[in-house]
Amino acid sequence: MTPKIINFYHRYDSHGELSNFAEYPITLEGLQWPTSEHYFQAQKFAGTKHAERIRLAKHPRTAAKIGKDRTLPLRADWPRVKEDIMFEALRAKFTQHQNLRDLLLSTGDAILVEHTRNDSYWGDGGDGSGKNRLGVLLMRLREELRGCDESVASADPESTE
Repeated sequence: MTPKIINFYHRYDSHGELSNFAEYPITLEGLQWPTSEHYFQAQKFAGTKHAERIRLAKHPRTAAKIGKDRTLPLRADWPRVKEDIMFEALRAKFTQHQNLRDLLLSTGDAILVEHTRNDSYWGDGGDGSGKNRLGVLLMRLREELRGCDESVASADPESTE
């Protein structure tokens, strides 16, 4: 049996809520970020004025554009920490919005794919040749959330099986 594949990319398409551009604010490090994209891009410049500029950007596309500006001083450990930071942003987004948590869990065992030609690291490169790291991290988070739900249910004396 072939596993179901759920492609996502544009925030207004089916499953667009999985996109980092989807407008669901998150709170991390005592600050509110308009989207997970804002938080992720800002962390490239943590502790600098560029991070705050990204946080205050009006649109996630603007935040991404600033974050991808290689004339700005990218933090030295970025290649090593970027996936952990993305996972932290995703965890905040999908735990701080119950409807998003429910949506992610409702994907079951489907393979989640950020389907775009624009990115072959976080996405699939448009033809499946990309790493799809965003999809992989979302599936990892889905498993983590399932585990949390199961532990709560098993610890609940009112729970029936």
